[in-house]
Amino acid sequence: MSKTYDMGEVQVRALVDTDLDVGHGEALVILGPSGSGKSTLLNLLGGMDRPTEGKIWFRDDELTQLDTRGLTLFRRRHVGFVFQFYNLIPSLTALENVAMATEIAPNPRDPREMLDLVGLGERADHFPAQLSGGEQQRVAIARALAKRPEVLLCDEPTGALDYSTGVVVLDVLRGVNRQLGTTLLIITHNAAIGELADRVLHMGSGRIVEIRSNEHPKEAAEIAW
Repeated sequence: MSKTYDMGEVQVRALVDTDLDVGHGEALVILGPSGSGKSTLLNLLGGMDRPTEGKIWFRDDELTQLDTRGLTLFRRRHVGFVFQFYNLIPSLTALENVAMATEIAPNPRDPREMLDLVGLGERADHFPAQLSGGEQQRVAIARALAKRPEVLLCDEPTGALDYSTGVVVLDVLRGVNRQLGTTLLIITHNAAIGELADRVLHMGSGRIVEIRSNEHPKEAAEIAW
């Protein structure tokens, strides 16, 4: 598939002739500098944008044939999103922020159980301002998981965090992948994070440059940033 944006009289080819298969339960890290096309790829896979050319399939469903409502239902039923900035509602507690996601999901998980899963069960009644950056990111992960997504898409999930906090967040994400079988895609510019993944996809100038498999993925605490 390819994606081209019209910027006035200029056309920007954000993604060029990209062909990719992602397996159920896989942990995939997408590496590349700013402008390499990794965010465009994530948006297309998550049903937040459409390719200019090509097709995208989720199991037997062709996403590129869905209308706007169909894509909304796809995101609601199958995909969880975690971004660099946490996007929590400041007037709601951690538990209430997570519970919001369950209101739109057909088969949600228990919000309190999801907070326990990310190690924040005792902080359920705290507001975002009372939580550290790493704790807020873990609340955002719990919120994404409460929908019971089959795919978790993470855009620079440790980009706003320091090293030690980032390790905790990465450990949570990898644990979710292993314990729940959730397919995990992480985009980052930090090459060290690729050591956690089953496969690492390198991007440059809108193209996949290399795909590398890791026979023995490391634990979060073992990687040197």
